Amino acid sequence: MPLRLNRRAPRRFYLWLAAAALLLLASTSAQAIPAYARQTGNACADCHAGSYGPALTPYGMRFKLNGYTDTDGNGFKIPVAVQINGTRTVPVQGQSGNALSEADIYIAGRVTDNIGGYVKVATDNLGDDHYSSKLSDVDLRFVAKDVNLGSKEATFGVSVNNNPGFQDAVSDLFASTQLGPPGVTGTLLNPSSPNSLANRVVGATAYGVYDTHWYGELGTYTSLPLSEQANLGYAPGGDPGKLSDTGYARFAYMKDMKKQFFSAGVVALTTRRQVPRTNPADNLTDLGYDLTYQYIGNRANIVQASFVDILELRHYGSLPPSPFPGVAAQSHGAVHDKTFSLTYTFLQTYGLSLAHMQSTSTRDIVRYQPYGIADTTSNQFIVFWTPFGKDDSLTPMANLKLSAIWFRFSRFNGSDSNVFGAPPGFPGTSAHDLDAFLVTASIAF
Repeated sequence: MPLRLNRRAPRRFYLWLAAAALLLLASTSAQAIPAYARQTGNACADCHAGSYGPALTPYGMRFKLNGYTDTDGNGFKIPVAVQINGTRTVPVQGQSGNALSEADIYIAGRVTDNIGGYVKVATDNLGDDHYSSKLSDVDLRFVAKDVNLGSKEATFGVSVNNNPGFQDAVSDLFASTQLGPPGVTGTLLNPSSPNSLANRVVGATAYGVYDTHWYGELGTYTSLPLSEQANLGYAPGGDPGKLSDTGYARFAYMKDMKKQFFSAGVVALTTRRQVPRTNPADNLTDLGYDLTYQYIGNRANIVQASFVDILELRHYGSLPPSPFPGVAAQSHGAVHDKTFSLTYTFLQTYGLSLAHMQSTSTRDIVRYQPYGIADTTSNQFIVFWTPFGKDDSLTPMANLKLSAIWFRFSRFNGSDSNVFGAPPGFPGTSAHDLDAFLVTASIAF
């Protein structure tokens, strides 16, 4: 009996982890905000390739870099929007269910010519008619626009935000797309990682754009106290730990060719992290690069491809006790997160999106039981319909999105079968047992 209890506990935890990853990947937190459409007088489709997002067009990227301050000049607009999400979930294991899965309030838009922002307050359905509200992504900006540097124009700004990568101009990093690979471990820049930094830290970054092509950003972050995380709606179990000596850097080249767009960038995040907060600190460094291509044409057929590759180097401050005589945990390690995504949109209304996500780790039999590696491979397939949010639609400044999502694991926790290492005589769980099919309906106004 003790053996069975010890085996079932990690299985329950990882099943919960997989379910949480599905909810995150099905999230619509990076979508079009109708408050911005009302502020600028432009349809949602002007900023978002699929009219509901999340992919930004070059115009949408400029709007973000300009601090969300662009306006049509026709008086004050209420900077508030609402989004409601309903989900039908059909997992391979577990019960199917229908739920009003999330209701969000956005306070988003212009304050002055130089100050604007984005604030999301999310209310999640925890089941059994229990709901939890929390402060989600925040990006508050001060910006100086149209600065002359010689014969070229430049833009400079400061972003105060709570999710490293969410504020990125190109918006293809994991925090912007919510396409970070799920798994039992992961990089700091991946919001799907356990003890993720997302929304539980606060930081400030200074950025600049030169000649519309060259983008650079430098900043720092610190984790919120546990009491403050609780006040904002977050349970202590997901605490990212105590951060110190944290630095963030981002550089990218962007090329807007009117009917096409290309960007190539690098990103880095380094910190000393204590998890739990009384433990010795681990030295962690994320180094990555990303490539994005968009074919926009006349917007009848839009194709976007994106590749993000993040390597995290780890120097552990302490070694966990080993259950194996004569075998110790590694003092150094690495985790590698990669995502490739491809989206096609027809008439900014009908779309198909594919994503391949992979997380791998160095071998460590003590940290990653039972197989010594935490490798996870997953795929996401989405078919969607967004009838509004365009100049020729019923309303250009509100939207509806209906999606069918199939999320598939081909490998989890280092294996494609018996992923939790159940002993002989006990039922095993394959990676495909974590698969799920979802149908979602989202409305924003």
